[in-house]
Amino acid sequence: MSFCSFFGKEVYKDHFNRGIYVCSQCANPLFSSRSKYAHSSPWPAFTETIHEDSVTKVMEKLTAYKVLCGNHSLKFVPKDEVDKH
Repeated sequence: MSFCSFFGKEVYKDHFNRGIYVCSQCANPLFSSRSKYAHSSPWPAFTETIHEDSVTKVMEKLTAYKVLCGNHSLKFVPKDEVDKH
């Protein structure tokens, strides 16, 4: 996976704190900060999802994937709050 297109775009592009990224509406876990990397696109970039079915494999744009729940907004959950989430 190269990068993922979401509403808010660059909000998490340069965000590298430890934790997970979830759907902002249904809290579906999508990506771990361990798989995040710097990328030239305006969106956050990840090498893999937390679960194989976290995102669909249907491209919206060149190598940009849509989140499974249909929402395009990420929320970051810091590592020390993951178990509470």
